[in-house]
Amino acid sequence: MATEKYIKNYLDGKLVPANSGNYLESINPATGKPIAEYPDSDQQDALNAIEAAERVLSNWTNFELEKRYRLLMRLADIIEQDTTGFAKAETLDVGKPLSMSLSVDVPQAYSCLRFYATSLPHYGTKAFYQTGSSIHFSIRRPLGIVAIVPHWSFPLLNLCQLVAPALVSGNCVLILAPALAPRTAFLFAKACQSAGIPPGVVNILHGDEANILPTIIEHHSIKAIAYWGAQRNEILLESRTLPGFKRLSLQGGAKNPAIIFADCNFHKMIVEILRSSFSNNGQHPFSTSRIFIERTIYEKFKEELVKRTQFLKVGDTLSSVTDLGAIISAEKLEQLLAYVAQAEVEGGKILCGGKVLTLSGEFEHGYFFRPAVIEGLEPTAHLNQEDFYGPIVSIAPFDTDEEAIALANSTEFGKAACVWTQNTSRGIRLAETLHAGITWINGWMLQDDRIAIKPIGASGNTIIGGMEMLDFFSHQKMIGQPI
Repeated sequence: MATEKYIKNYLDGKLVPANSGNYLESINPATGKPIAEYPDSDQQDALNAIEAAERVLSNWTNFELEKRYRLLMRLADIIEQDTTGFAKAETLDVGKPLSMSLSVDVPQAYSCLRFYATSLPHYGTKAFYQTGSSIHFSIRRPLGIVAIVPHWSFPLLNLCQLVAPALVSGNCVLILAPALAPRTAFLFAKACQSAGIPPGVVNILHGDEANILPTIIEHHSIKAIAYWGAQRNEILLESRTLPGFKRLSLQGGAKNPAIIFADCNFHKMIVEILRSSFSNNGQHPFSTSRIFIERTIYEKFKEELVKRTQFLKVGDTLSSVTDLGAIISAEKLEQLLAYVAQAEVEGGKILCGGKVLTLSGEFEHGYFFRPAVIEGLEPTAHLNQEDFYGPIVSIAPFDTDEEAIALANSTEFGKAACVWTQNTSRGIRLAETLHAGITWINGWMLQDDRIAIKPIGASGNTIIGGMEMLDFFSHQKMIGQPI
């Protein structure tokens, strides 16, 4: 796939370089080599983007709902028509297998645009009638200008999950593209041009987050920030935005558990556990990283999981037979190796993987890592407590339901969980007790655009999906009238 050497910002409907004229290198994790350059934006670029949005905000806010619907549907069509181009860009940026980008990332992105494009006309407001006295009813109004920062793991999908409800609600949007994965945001900007999105309604900046985010946080015109980035940055963001009464959507880390009972459908479970643990190179916000198995099937499970993990093919991200591609960056690869080493110090036994995989040819300097399975760690071990975003799982046995719940709930995170059992009552009972925003029973990533996932604890305060996203990006105003 031929790529443009210079990625551009998208300001006021135009593709432009950064104000400074400087660029930063974009690295292909599969080769470890630069593949393009993206703008090194700064405070002035952020101010220019906000000013562009301010100029068109009134017009866009009052844009007919049907016209907004048509524009978003056209945008979805353009992305779908270039599925291969977007998928290859996503793979080159993130290092995930092309097969996943083609089947998951891009289709879910344009499906998300269509869902929100069609949702608002059917999303009713409230009315309350007091007999002989008054009637009260609500209306929805956009917030104004909102900023979004997608995560690099699913840069296009995250972007669409946030942009779609923001735009259809009548807001102008400033996007700060993830520095590790700038390419699909660049293609998205071109798609906005082709779809006829009015200039200034969508603005996209690239660059070092530290040089741009403070201006976005502090500017009075930014009414909401959806930040789906690193947990430590979220803490900083929350402390700096609360005094300005900005709305915040913050997505934090995860240590998602799976609880496996002896009565499960073993074949279906092992296939899905392999997928939940290692798809997207284990760099997935809902990846399973801690697995607890009823003791009577622990040895059987361990043997099968290790065997299947060792069979996974790590390598060429563009190959149709690749299961895992490259880790997102050299720094992330070193971090994963450090976690494996720490796990051994803390008494863990490495059953397979956990090492760098060196390939030949064009992939010789790529960031490849063999997926790891580790046992023997205490619940308090670093690997069981800290979010590391990578293809490493720890496994441990349990004897009772209560022990399984205690193990699963032993972290500060609360994003997702899985329970594997044929006992429906037990599955629901555990789901009620687990510290997780969503619990899947006998499955993983069962998705429905209508369902909102609300992580808890250190996993953030965000809403992911559902009609509640429209609530986040709009004001509900009440009007009272005597009768």
